[in-house]
Amino acid sequence: MTFTPDQEQSPAKADRLVRIIDFLQAAEALKDTLRSGRTGQGRPESTAEHTWRLCLMIILFEVELADVDVLKLLKICVIHDLGEAISGDVPAPSQSSDDGRAARERQDLLTLCKALPEDLSAEIVALWDEYADAKSPEAILAKGFDKIETMLQHVKGRNAPGFDYAFNLGYGREATDRHPLLRSLRSLADDLTQREMISQAGE
Repeated sequence: MTFTPDQEQSPAKADRLVRIIDFLQAAEALKDTLRSGRTGQGRPESTAEHTWRLCLMIILFEVELADVDVLKLLKICVIHDLGEAISGDVPAPSQSSDDGRAARERQDLLTLCKALPEDLSAEIVALWDEYADAKSPEAILAKGFDKIETMLQHVKGRNAPGFDYAFNLGYGREATDRHPLLRSLRSLADDLTQREMISQAGE
């Protein structure tokens, strides 16, 4: 099918485009959803920024991820925190397995996805569920990379005095131990953390 700029859309197609744009406008809230992590200049990072660098990591390690569906992995990473556009982020040190966060995030995601056409809504929710289950290769990697990106930000950020860098050393290890690449990257992140702890102790 050849597309021309003045080609008219059918009413159904036009409605689909409008619904997607409506969703994108709602998801824009992730740019203002702040995390506890700080950027290199000391301001709070947003969930959107965390997601961007998480996806950049996947692209850069594509060669090492030859045995997985990288497009699917990227999709999971893009949507894994979408629900935070409504209720916000819970800082990593405050998270626990029984805090109800997952159920709340899923409900928020469902609310956000109401604007979308049914097929896209179903795809996004299915990807989120796969991430939450953490059983597929792509979900396992997404979980691990998510933890590693957070650790790297903790080290890179210009943090307030007394920041607990030691938190990094135990953070998310059950997720980062599930794949050889994740274990290697975790080792590097741990090394950076220990160096930062030594540096801070010497100041």
